[in-house]
Amino acid sequence: MTNAALSPARPVSLASARHPLVGMAELVRGFEAGRDMAAVWERLVARLDADPTDAAALLDMSTFLMVRKVRAKGEAAQAAALDLARIYHRTYGLGGGLRLAAFVTAGDLMANTPLDFLLTGSDFELDLIYVDADTADLADVPPHDVAIIAVGESPENQAVLARLAQLLAGWPVPILNGPPQRIAALTRDGVCALFKDHPHVLVPATARVPRADLQALAQGDFSRAAHLPATFPLIVRPIASHAGEGLEQVTSRDQLYLYLTQQPEGEFFVSPFVDYSGPDGLFRKQRIAFIDGVAYAAHGATSAHWMVHYINAGMRKFAERRDEEAVFMGTFDAGYAARHADAFAALAEGIGLDYFAIDCAELPDGRLLLFEADIAMVLHDADDPVMFPYKVEPMRRLFAAFQAALEARGPDAGSAAPRGESAA
Repeated sequence: MTNAALSPARPVSLASARHPLVGMAELVRGFEAGRDMAAVWERLVARLDADPTDAAALLDMSTFLMVRKVRAKGEAAQAAALDLARIYHRTYGLGGGLRLAAFVTAGDLMANTPLDFLLTGSDFELDLIYVDADTADLADVPPHDVAIIAVGESPENQAVLARLAQLLAGWPVPILNGPPQRIAALTRDGVCALFKDHPHVLVPATARVPRADLQALAQGDFSRAAHLPATFPLIVRPIASHAGEGLEQVTSRDQLYLYLTQQPEGEFFVSPFVDYSGPDGLFRKQRIAFIDGVAYAAHGATSAHWMVHYINAGMRKFAERRDEEAVFMGTFDAGYAARHADAFAALAEGIGLDYFAIDCAELPDGRLLLFEADIAMVLHDADDPVMFPYKVEPMRRLFAAFQAALEARGPDAGSAAPRGESAA
């Protein structure tokens, strides 16, 4: 979206879906546990056959497809759902607890804060309100005790966050993760600038580079390369990429030229490659959540490849890697968090959000290597508890801390803010 979209020429209706969602957490857990998910799909199809305006069924079908990595069809189902309704409800546990209004936006499973997992074990009532840069007003938002800005940073979401900043000015209830400008600031180059030359946090110098400048560098024209890292290898990725899409390490001008023939985008993030491998040659990357300034371990992956993603790091295959992760998670407070207490304090203060997560690694000199910070990183409890028993308690603690942060902002915690009987 462009900034021009901030003028809402096409008001977006906030109609509510008539049925509750199944939700992402139950679908992901079902797939991970090997349950018969075909039966779930058939029930959703039957609902839609009976009522073609069942927006909740369509949205759950979208999530189902995206979990299965059928992205194009998932996006189509999501668009159809949002044409019908913009507000969706979820009840956790027996319900009747804190009422939440979460502002989310269209996108894949990494577009928004993973609330469906974070609220596991609560009795909260959640309304998901889908907004975009054309949302005219929030007059139809249901009554709620606490609001949450759950839209993650991305080029596509910048205009959405800017619109939310306008719409939520003077909001009558406490807001977790406001103002939206703090989320919008979590660009890769923005985070790099925030911690430039920090003694405890290393964020590799990241430049936003037009395609023409990279093409010039690949052809040996260094006149346009003054703002680029001085030497190879480089890490290059398209501006809008995440989850490793289009991310590559290039070690020469020839390899950069080949990379550009395969990536059509017009702008890229470029940074120097930092070798963070251990003495055994393996790479270790940790995901950590921050809730009201306190750090919680989410996972720790070990891989033979420098680009570490938990899903392909071999954690299921290698018991020794799981043993290492168990130590990381089991001793996190006294170990990892204590070693990096200064870095964690700097991150919490500099980023300034009630909730966010980071991907990071430890460097031999004691600094924390920061890869990324965002509010939409995937956190879940869907791993096999037999293979990953050590994850159960840390994830329960993380979810409970997130819920406690919301409760602390609710009316029962003595907040002076009125309950949201009206969003006017």
